[in-house]
Amino acid sequence: MSIPSVSARRAKAISLIESGVVHSQSDLVVLLKKSGYRVTQATASRDLEEIGAVRARDKNGESIYKISGSTDEALARISPLPSKLILSIDHSANLTVIHTPPGAAQFLASSLDHAHLTGVIGTIAGDDTIILVTKKATGGAQVAKELRSYSQTNVGKL
Repeated sequence: MSIPSVSARRAKAISLIESGVVHSQSDLVVLLKKSGYRVTQATASRDLEEIGAVRARDKNGESIYKISGSTDEALARISPLPSKLILSIDHSANLTVIHTPPGAAQFLASSLDHAHLTGVIGTIAGDDTIILVTKKATGGAQVAKELRSYSQTNVGKL
């Protein structure tokens, strides 16, 4: 079993906070553990600070964590250099396949989704593999070429 990365754990924390279910650090610890992440109260506290989570009140007046700023800004704060998450890129017809370290595919796929790559109509992520589907029947090669070039020359801006 692979150990999920800090970035993947923090991305999950952002997702949980955005869904409105995190009322306390203890809630975050329990929810992350249910999602397969090993965390302590201290780790949850550091994660909340790193992602820019703040205490607020929901519509019922209950205390809840919210992300200050946008989710994209929160993801950018926790992001290691996304291009460093690309281990290999291959293609076939209208597909581009990216291999990542274990636990990093969904995080990188989210970055790719937010990059709005030209010609890409969908992204599917597993644990360590991402598939990008292009509109053109032969678009996989072009997207693979662009991603290879981008990851080599624009480290951290993917």
